[in-house]
Amino acid sequence: MTTRSRPIEPLLWMLFSAGGVVSALLLPALVVLFGVAFPLGWLPFPAYEHVLAVFRNPLSRVVLLALCVLSLFHWAHRFRYTLYDGLQIKHLDEMVNASCYGGAIIGSLVAAYLLLRI
Repeated sequence: MTTRSRPIEPLLWMLFSAGGVVSALLLPALVVLFGVAFPLGWLPFPAYEHVLAVFRNPLSRVVLLALCVLSLFHWAHRFRYTLYDGLQIKHLDEMVNASCYGGAIIGSLVAAYLLLRI
C-alpha cells in the first residue's frame, strides 16, 4: 500500500484568491477613511473610546484578523511567483516557499497576538 501525498498548491491558490477579494473590498474603504477623509477634515475623527469599543468587539477582531491573514497570504503567493518568474529562481523552490509562507504565518501570528491584546 502506497501513500500519496496531496499537493498543498490548491490551498495556497485558495488563500491567494480569498486574500485578493478581501483586500480589494476592505482596504480601499479603510485607506479612504483613515488615510484621506479623517486627516483632511472631510469627516470628524471618531472618539478614542468609540474606536476602542469597535476593536474590543469580537466580530471586529475576527474581521480584522481575516483581513490581515488573507492579505499576508495573498502577498506571499504573489511574491513567490514574482520571484519565480521575474528573477527565474525556481531552483530555490524550498527556500522561497519557506520565506514567503513563513513570513505570512509569522505575520499572521503577530496580528493575532496584537488583536487579542486589545
